[in-house]
Amino acid sequence: MTEMKYNEQSSRYEAHVDGETVGFIDYRREGDTIVAIHTQIGEQHQGEGLGGKLVANFLDDARASGLNVLPQCGYVASVISKNEQYIDLVPAERRRDFGL
Repeated sequence: MTEMKYNEQSSRYEAHVDGETVGFIDYRREGDTIVAIHTQIGEQHQGEGLGGKLVANFLDDARASGLNVLPQCGYVASVISKNEQYIDLVPAERRRDFGL
């Protein structure tokens, strides 16, 4: 069973498979902005689409919380660039900084 969890204590969004943490997004909060720092999926689970699901969970949660997103992580930026419904989460004046 696959679950996406928010781990506020560790400043991470995590992907779990059968209760085991198999991936994460490290982030930091800066006021009304959440900065995606790094995304990682364990080798044994790469290619299963977990990274995309994890990023979507992260971005959907940011939207629900009314936060801006700064995708310093290249993977998060690439997901945003391929899914136009998330572009508005990145402040217009910062999009160029991330190739958006």
